[in-house]
Amino acid sequence: MVAWAVTNPHRLRELLTDPRVSKDPRQHWPQWIDGNIPDDWPLHTWVSVQNMFTAYGRDHTRLRKLISTAFTARRTAAQRPRIEEITTSLLNDLAATPPGQQVDLRAAFAYPLPMEVISQLFGVPDHTRADLRRVVDGLFVTAATPQDAQSNQRELYQILHGLVAIKRTTPGEDMTSGLIAARDDDGSRLSEIELVDTLVLMLAAGHETTVNLLDHAIAALLTHPDQLDLVRIGTHSWDDVIEETLRWQAPVANLPLRYTIDDIELDDITIRKGEAILAAYAAAGREPTLHNNADHFDISRVNKAHLAFGHGVHYCLGAPLARLEAAIALPALFTRFPDLALAVAPDELRPVDSFISNGHRSLPVICAP
Repeated sequence: MVAWAVTNPHRLRELLTDPRVSKDPRQHWPQWIDGNIPDDWPLHTWVSVQNMFTAYGRDHTRLRKLISTAFTARRTAAQRPRIEEITTSLLNDLAATPPGQQVDLRAAFAYPLPMEVISQLFGVPDHTRADLRRVVDGLFVTAATPQDAQSNQRELYQILHGLVAIKRTTPGEDMTSGLIAARDDDGSRLSEIELVDTLVLMLAAGHETTVNLLDHAIAALLTHPDQLDLVRIGTHSWDDVIEETLRWQAPVANLPLRYTIDDIELDDITIRKGEAILAAYAAAGREPTLHNNADHFDISRVNKAHLAFGHGVHYCLGAPLARLEAAIALPALFTRFPDLALAVAPDELRPVDSFISNGHRSLPVICAP
C-alpha cells in the first residue's frame, strides 16, 4: 500500500482543512472499497474503526458533537484535583525507591498518570485496566506480525464490549455510561459499532499523546539542563516546555490515513483521486523553513508553532486535557526530585516499535542520589 507522506507544515495545514480530503475509507479509498486491504494488515484497526477519527462530513460533525461534551473547558478544568491526586500518589511511590536505584520513569510515571485519568473518566473497572493497557499498547506496535495484530484487535474488542455490557447493567457518572445513554435514547445518533469504536479512540488516543509528551519533556530537560535552569529561575514557563516538546518531538509521529476525493494539484505534484495521505506530524515540527535550528530543543524560541494535535475539524479534542496533565505533572516531578538524572547515556534511549507513536521504550532514571 502506498501513501503520500506530507511533511511540510504549510502543505499539511492546507490538506488537513481541504474539503477534498476525507478520513472515511468506506467512501473514499478505492483500495478499501475494492477489498484490497487484508484483515491481517497491522494498521487495519486504524482504518477500519467507525468513529469520528474516520468519519467525514455530517457523520464527523454528529460524532464530534457527542464526544465534545466530555472535553469542555469546564470539564477539563474539573479534572485538576484528580490529576493532582494521581500525580502525588505516583511521586510517593517513586520516593519509596531506594537511593541510587534505577527506575523506568515512563512505566512508573509518564504512562500510569494519563492512563488512570482516562480510565476514571470512562469508568474502566480496576480489574480490566491492566489488560486494556496491554492491548491499547498493541495498537501502536506497527512492527507486530499480522497474526499478533489480529489477535490484539480481537482482544481489544472483547474488553470494550465487556465494558459496555457492564455499563448497561450498572451505569455510572462516567463517559461510557453517557455514550450508551445517548445511543439508547436515540439509536440514530450512535450505532453499536460507533459506540465501541469511539471507546477505542478515546481510550487509545486519550492517553498515548500524553504519555509521549511527558516522556519526551522529561528526557529533553534531563539532557538539556540549561533549559531546565531557565524554568527553575523563572525566565521561562512550564508552558514553554510543553509547547517546545510538542514541536520538537510530536507525540504522534505519523497518523494514518486520509484520502483524496478529487485530484489535488500541489505545485508540480498531483495527488490523484482516491490516493492515501499520511500526516507526518513529527517531521512537520522540524521544518527548517519555519523554525531556526529546528532539531534543537529550545524553550526560549519565540515561534513554537506545531501540528502535534492535528489541525482543522479533526483537531484533538483531548489537547487541553493533555496540556493540563503535563502542566501539573512536570513541575511536580522536578520539584519533588530536584536531582533527577538519566541512568543511561542519552544515545541509549530507544524509540518504541512504531511509526505512529513517538516515545521511548523506557526512560531509566535515578530519582535520588
